[in-house]
Amino acid sequence: SLFEEIMIGRAHRPGNREWTLVARKPDGVQRWLVGDVFWHLKRRGFKLVGMKMLQVSESILAEHYYRLQRKPFYPALISYISSGPMVAVVQEGPNVVCTSKAMMEHIDLAEASPDIIQGDFSVHISRNVIHACDSMEGAQRKMQLWFQSSELVDWADDGHRWLNG
Repeated sequence: SLFEEIMIGRAHRPGNREWTLVARKPDGVQRWLVGDVFWHLKRRGFKLVGMKMLQVSESILAEHYYRLQRKPFYPALISYISSGPMVAVVQEGPNVVCTSKAMMEHIDLAEASPDIIQGDFSVHISRNVIHACDSMEGAQRKMQLWFQSSELVDWADDGHRWLNG
């Protein structure tokens, strides 16, 4: 299917449209920031093609964060990420991987502007509300971890029709 081809990186959408995984971490869900974060992403014109709320298993987290397993903060990271439900989405849009990452990640929260999701919602570097993939390869790998192709929906984004009757 098209979804399977996209998720394994064999198909590309017209107009440089990419797919990526973005996840609201437990602190974002607990603080009811899921909708606020979606608003930031929708402003950029990204289309939602998959969404689910889940308690993430440690096996998925181990694969998701495999590059960090030898870091001293890894046990605390896994404890934090598994402490509550997360909301994971797959988004589609032009340059969505790079743009999503730029909107979400900022190391020094004191320097993060309100245009950055971290600047609006994060309270500490280790409680930073959201995860975004940093590359197309990472996005493909993580989408496969978190979603089955049957959980993604290809739909026409014609919201203006609902507003203009």
